[in-house]
Amino acid sequence: MSKTVLLTGGAGFIGSALVRYLINDTDTIVVNVDKLTYAGSLHSLGGADASERHHFHQVDIVDSAAVRRLVNQYQPDYFMHLAAESHVDRSIDGPGEFIQTNIVGTYNLLEVAREYYESLIDEKRDAFKFHHISTDEVYGSLGETGLFTETTRYKPNSPYSASKASSDHLVRAWNKTYDLPVVISNCSNNYGPFQFPEKLIPLIIQKAISGEALPIYGKGDNIRDWLFVDDHVKALWKIVTEGENGEVYNVGGHNEKTNIEVVITMCSILDDLVPREDGAKYADQITYVADRPGHDRRYAIDAAKIEKTLGWTPEETFETGIRKTVEWYLSNSEWIAKVSGDYSGNRLGSN
Repeated sequence: MSKTVLLTGGAGFIGSALVRYLINDTDTIVVNVDKLTYAGSLHSLGGADASERHHFHQVDIVDSAAVRRLVNQYQPDYFMHLAAESHVDRSIDGPGEFIQTNIVGTYNLLEVAREYYESLIDEKRDAFKFHHISTDEVYGSLGETGLFTETTRYKPNSPYSASKASSDHLVRAWNKTYDLPVVISNCSNNYGPFQFPEKLIPLIIQKAISGEALPIYGKGDNIRDWLFVDDHVKALWKIVTEGENGEVYNVGGHNEKTNIEVVITMCSILDDLVPREDGAKYADQITYVADRPGHDRRYAIDAAKIEKTLGWTPEETFETGIRKTVEWYLSNSEWIAKVSGDYSGNRLGSN
C-alpha cells in the first residue's frame, strides 16, 4: 500500500530533492505544500511534478486553516516538515520572517497534526509520524575538536538558528505533552543540484565563470561538514519510515572542509572543465571580505546513531559530490536564470 506524505517546503532545495526521490524511487504519494518564496521554485522538481502521485498546493504554513483542509483531503500517513526560512545572512538583515515561518508556522503544523492524529484509528494511527527536519546550527559553534551529537546542548548564535532551535523544542514538547509521534533530524550543510544561487557553492560557480571576484568571509577558515543532498533525502525517508518515536537523528556527510578549501576545490574543477581563456586560474579571483556577525567557527556531525540504528551512510564523498555539483550547474544555466529573479548577489551566504 502506497504511503501519503504531506511535505512542506517541497519546492525548496532539500524539499525538491526529497520530492524527486520519492516520486522517482518509491511509490509514495506526495502532497507538496510550499509558499513559493524567492528560494522555492517548481522548476526545481526536475519533472517530478508531472507525476500523478505529486499534488502541489501553494500554501503558507502559517495559514493553519489551509493546511487543515489539505490534511482532511489527503489523509497523510506522515508529515515531513522542511518549510523554513533558511539563509543566515537574511535572518541577520530581517529576522521577522524567520520567527513567523520557522516558529509560528511549525506551531500551526503541530496543532493541525495533533488534531488529525487524535482522529486516527488502528494501523493508520500506529504508523503516523511528524518528522521535523532541522539543522546542526542549533548547537552553536564547535572548537577545533569534537562533534555534535544528538545530546549536544543547544546554543544558537544567529536569528536563523535560534528560530530553528525554537521549532525543535516545540516539536519535542508536542511529543512529550500531547503524545504526538515525532522524529527530529539535524543535518550538516547540504550541497548539490538545484540549490538557490545565493548559497556558497552555486554562488561561487556563477561568479567564477562570469569573471567576478569570489568573496570569502574573514580568512575562509570557518569549517563545515558537507552533505550531498541526495544522500540526505535518503536518510530523511529512513528516519520517517523506520525511526523511533521521540528520537533525534543527526545526519552528516563526514566531510569537514574550510570554506576556502571548498572554493579552491571548485576553482580547480572549473580550471579542468571550463578553463579561462586568458590561461589564468579561477583561484586568482578569490578575494576576502569582512566577516559577518556571529559567524560560527566550526560545525561537524557525529552520525553514528543513524548509521548504527537505521543503517544509513552517505554514498558520496565530497570529491565525487562536488564534481557532480559543478558539472550540473555548468549544464543548467537555464534553471539558474529562471530562479534568480529575486537574487541580488550581494551576499556570500556560506552558512
